[in-house]
Amino acid sequence: MYVCICARVRESEVRSAISAGARDEFDVGEACGAGTGCGSCVERICGLIQDGKSPLARAS
Repeated sequence: MYVCICARVRESEVRSAISAGARDEFDVGEACGAGTGCGSCVERICGLIQDGKSPLARAS
């Protein structure tokens, strides 16, 4: 599923960027380009970042 249509970035790519150390939407944008176009996906990117910070996400 695409998170960012402008840059054609899939959710798995955003999650990989977060796993590799992206801490905010700007880091994600640098890593894979998501969120650098129109900005309509930034809220979803921030949600994925928050998911990555949850204790359950780190335990799996």
